Amino acid sequence: MIVDDEPLALEVLETYISQIPDIHLVKKCENAFEANEVLKNHHIDLMFLDIQMPQLSGIDFLKTLASPPFVIFTTAYPDYAVEGFELNAVDYLLKPISLERFLKAVNKVSEKLSSRKSDHDNVLHDGAEDFFFVKADKKLVKVNFDEILYIEGLKDYVIIRQETGRVITLQTMKSLEERLPESKFKRVHRSYIVNIKKITAILGNMVELMEGGKIKQLPIGKNYRDELLDLINENKL
Repeated sequence: MIVDDEPLALEVLETYISQIPDIHLVKKCENAFEANEVLKNHHIDLMFLDIQMPQLSGIDFLKTLASPPFVIFTTAYPDYAVEGFELNAVDYLLKPISLERFLKAVNKVSEKLSSRKSDHDNVLHDGAEDFFFVKADKKLVKVNFDEILYIEGLKDYVIIRQETGRVITLQTMKSLEERLPESKFKRVHRSYIVNIKKITAILGNMVELMEGGKIKQLPIGKNYRDELLDLINENKL
């Protein structure tokens, strides 16, 4: 998907994309609000996102997304590069964008997509709803959903915290999150996914649960707070 309010920029990126067989352009959008609707109704792997747009900038739009696709920022202004990379953008293209620089950025995304597929292959389902297997310590380890307290992301690894211990596996948080039942687990922070049943309290911007007989507090990220509170309100007397 391309999100840019400049017709010429849309045309250039569309032309570049048409020359790469592995990329399919789903939609061109002129603002963040159009893009938001597309993300609700389509699976998007990569978003070319302009920064300077009317009403809502590309950076502010990206901050509103709990699970954004890979993002390549496109802009005429170099001043936003640091903030862009702090939001985990894959690359930052300065206009006018050359085909060579465009290809370099796209190749970065291809590598990340391949890595994500590898992560997916590291998680095996049995088709049931109460457990799954992960690769850990050179073996496949069975993990029961109900025994999971929370999941912690640590760079390229994921730590599954259980009532009986922990399992460390080479994964990304996003790949594991996609394989957890939404009715049982909730992402509360970039680094944490919580078993909803294990939440004992919410205090300010912290989630509380019991771990090893002690209260464990996990931070609530601002991009996840509203969805968590909506879930809590649905079950509040």
